[in-house]
Amino acid sequence: MPSIDKIKTILVIGAGTMGHGITELAAIAGYKVYIADINNEIIKSGLEKIKWSLSKLHEKGSLKESVDSVMSRIIPVVNTDSQGNFTKDFENAIKDSDMFIEAIPERLDLKQNLFKFIDKNRKADTIMATNTSSLPITEIAAATSAPELVVGMHFFNPPPLMPLVEIIKGEKTSDETVSVTYQIAKNFGKQPVIVKKDVPGFIANRVLARFLNTACWLAYKGFYSTLEIDSAVRYGLNFPMGAFELADYSGIDVFYFVNKAMIERGFKMKHCPLFEQKFNAKELGMKTGKGFYEYPKPGAYVRPQIPKELANKVDPVLLLAPAVNEGAWLLENDVATKEDIDKAVMLGLGWPKGLFEFADDFGIDKINTALKQLKDLLGDQDFEPTKMLKDMESKNELGRKTGKGFYEYKKIEEVSKKTILIKYEKPIAWIVLNRPNRLNAISPDMIKELGEALDELELNDDIRVLIITGAGRAFSAGADVTAFAGITPMQAAIFSKKFQELTLKMEFYAKPIIIAINGYALGGGLELSMSGDIRIASENALLGQPEINLGFIPGAGGTQRLPRLVGRGQSKLLIFTGDNISAKDAYALKLIDKVVPPERLEQEARDLALKISEKPPLALMAAKLAIEQGLESNIWAGLNLEANLFGLLFSTEDVAEGVTAFLEKKKPSFKGK
Repeated sequence: MPSIDKIKTILVIGAGTMGHGITELAAIAGYKVYIADINNEIIKSGLEKIKWSLSKLHEKGSLKESVDSVMSRIIPVVNTDSQGNFTKDFENAIKDSDMFIEAIPERLDLKQNLFKFIDKNRKADTIMATNTSSLPITEIAAATSAPELVVGMHFFNPPPLMPLVEIIKGEKTSDETVSVTYQIAKNFGKQPVIVKKDVPGFIANRVLARFLNTACWLAYKGFYSTLEIDSAVRYGLNFPMGAFELADYSGIDVFYFVNKAMIERGFKMKHCPLFEQKFNAKELGMKTGKGFYEYPKPGAYVRPQIPKELANKVDPVLLLAPAVNEGAWLLENDVATKEDIDKAVMLGLGWPKGLFEFADDFGIDKINTALKQLKDLLGDQDFEPTKMLKDMESKNELGRKTGKGFYEYKKIEEVSKKTILIKYEKPIAWIVLNRPNRLNAISPDMIKELGEALDELELNDDIRVLIITGAGRAFSAGADVTAFAGITPMQAAIFSKKFQELTLKMEFYAKPIIIAINGYALGGGLELSMSGDIRIASENALLGQPEINLGFIPGAGGTQRLPRLVGRGQSKLLIFTGDNISAKDAYALKLIDKVVPPERLEQEARDLALKISEKPPLALMAAKLAIEQGLESNIWAGLNLEANLFGLLFSTEDVAEGVTAFLEKKKPSFKGK
């Protein structure tokens, strides 16, 4: 039976793009790693890329060991001779390894031949994992005598940066194999999801295929232009890239081959001719210099200019509905949990919200209507709503607007501004920095809108605690440097003061402010977060003050609040070097107060806010004032302030309620009076 404790040595077969990345992860995690490929040149290239990547991590302070120390755990092995036969060195590496991760080209015959050889030479209970993105795990496992030990371990490119790993169970894969592989992925610092059935495309690729194919058909049939669709995707859905922009960036051939392989293995989808036309014309996107957009030269990426004013031409529900339908099919057929499906699209595809969160926000009825509209427009049965979606609509489980959809909700009101989103979830409120396509860069407009929102919520008696977070994959990557173009030193100083006024308002706010940090919190983003009362960060958060790298210094309180939180030396180290640090390291420095898994960030912030909201509002305000003003004065003034506030609170109704509830052993109900 496989056991996580037995795995000390890992053999990665394939030193290409995926293989060397997986090797790097395993070595960083402390495993002894063999890296194997067909010749020394490929292996040497892979090792050079690993060393370069490790050096970059070390420069950023993300690598706790020396580069040489990590590299010392990696052992190169040539796995075939000039006749294509497996070598004795490779056989010995197999016998010494406790787990295998295959990352060779996507050919079933190659993989089956490799797994057959591994199976003959491996130790007992050795897990055999494949990084395939399109081939069935069950077919690969058929080449072995122990299919229960064969599992899919699908990393996303590039493995060191992409957090998602899909763990795929073949027809005969044991639960123990899945469990151990899941833990290995966690040990690699990844966030795995479990695909419980061996379906073509697993989770992320199936969902993405529906989304891209729908966008492609709508363009091919002439209903919308590629620019109109990409504008709706980038600015309406707030995806990192438009549909055709993504196809160009990743390679049209990549999507063509993956979709073709999925369709050949039973995935019911009518392939869009537009992708095939581009493929046949060798217009594969950035790599060839031309795809749906044109580039300066092959391999030279320039972000396509997509007019924002076109975003309203296409209903984003129309684009996303088939992906939601696919997610519902996966859920209905017990391929994965709704939480894992949502995690897969957010971490694997970079979507700002989970698939089912989108569905609940749009409304299940609107999803079904869009599917029927697509069926009428494109005449294809792929758009028939699943039984699950039909049943949800018939039961009026339409999402947020009815309080229940794929998830259950309290009644939430939303107000959308130009740069922020305010969500009223009484007794708490959310302020969401809402420029995800710019990593929530802080502009003068955002500073103004944040100030106005804070003023309104401070006077709202129904709101007791605020949570500030960011949309998409960042809290905020800093101030919007495009706003600095051509400004004078005086204008820069004024911008700094306006930003400082906002942070002071937060610091001395009458209500508690929780900062929920997802992804980047850099420069002005970190300064904004330091002005809150409690900072909760996801495990994938990256924090820093990189202003020095651009020739200036923090200008929104970073030089003042950072040393107050982490001390003079550490603050100078962060500011002088401009290095970023992980959430774990930030927690050790007391820069943040709690670290949680990314999928739990929102709920952790909500739970804490709801807990605090039950406390007496006047006492919360007094406690915050005593702490903040006390820290900015001497201990005598601070103690005097504390005593005065302590005495003043005894005149409130909340104290009477608290004492009575304590004596009567009941839960108090504080009114803020």
